[in-house]
Amino acid sequence: INKVLSHGPWPASTSPAKDPSNRASGNADAIEFGTRLFFDQRLSGDGKVACASCHVPERNWTDNIKRGVGIAEVDRNTPTVFNLRGSKWYGWDGAADSLWSQSLRPIVDSRELASSPRQIAQLIRGDDQLSCRYRKAFGAQPATDDETVFVNVGKALAAFQETLTSGRTSFDHFRDALSRGAPPTSWRYSETAQRGLKLFIGKGGCTNCHAGPNFTNGEFFNTGLTKNTSDPGRQAGIQRLAKSHLNLLGAFNDDTTGTSAARTRALSPAKENFGEVKVPSLRNLMLTTPYGRDGSIDTLADVVKHYATIDPVRLHAKDGQPAMPLNLSAREQSDLVVFLESLSTFSNPWRPEEDGPCR
Repeated sequence: INKVLSHGPWPASTSPAKDPSNRASGNADAIEFGTRLFFDQRLSGDGKVACASCHVPERNWTDNIKRGVGIAEVDRNTPTVFNLRGSKWYGWDGAADSLWSQSLRPIVDSRELASSPRQIAQLIRGDDQLSCRYRKAFGAQPATDDETVFVNVGKALAAFQETLTSGRTSFDHFRDALSRGAPPTSWRYSETAQRGLKLFIGKGGCTNCHAGPNFTNGEFFNTGLTKNTSDPGRQAGIQRLAKSHLNLLGAFNDDTTGTSAARTRALSPAKENFGEVKVPSLRNLMLTTPYGRDGSIDTLADVVKHYATIDPVRLHAKDGQPAMPLNLSAREQSDLVVFLESLSTFSNPWRPEEDGPCR
């Protein structure tokens, strides 16, 4: 029972902690500013692409295509921006150590928004409504320094994305009933899903990676799920992060204690990091097809079939011991799929709000 209870409660907190590296975190004016920026196509080089072009609210904040398409197609699947608050690393390869720096990366990527700090700063300074909202969010008019304005745009975008939390699922109601000691007759959770849950926390070894209320430990592994063996993944992500002046070791980190930068300072790339990618959350998994870093897996059943033939413990061990594949039966695989489906909800409560003109 304790293993089941460890995957909740959800939402984890009604008053989540603010990001100490981002002074705009939790600021209502910054959230409103970031919301507008997220949907503004003028942030792109050609004025035709916005953050929301790939992270579509009605598609669980992703795009349901194999690989994202901005100005051009990229080489990885678009991850959802649901449930990002509290993560340690961002992106498939963890090349960002804060949500605000991750929010800036696609803006300047030539395949995504293909913009620049100069273009972004000029847009904010030149638009009365955006400059007004910038002032309300950060307490001053947009600076003459382009990069300062650019970074603050990332912090406003992060403040908005922190508010995006997926809804409660049938699993969450079952988990909470267990925590209250409610009798089985009140569970309203199918026996098939319960069998799948037992596999998930037991024989399947799924909780080695998909732990906690958000069903991810936030770390990196090479599971062999996708066929793109040339993607260096985490190894290159660590190298990119170390070189970035926007990481938490840099001047734009608002955390004066230095605590938030400790994990970045401790990083060092290693050859065993090659091909590793971040463990995704399993929440709303049904709505985020296709699967894998390159979107090469079409169905949830195919994902489970892949893991049914490997050893979840040996997958991450580096001691050279022989593997003992799970060899999940067809019924066990089906049960596991049903459980995973119970982690999704088709309710998307987010709706844009019109606050009127800024004054």
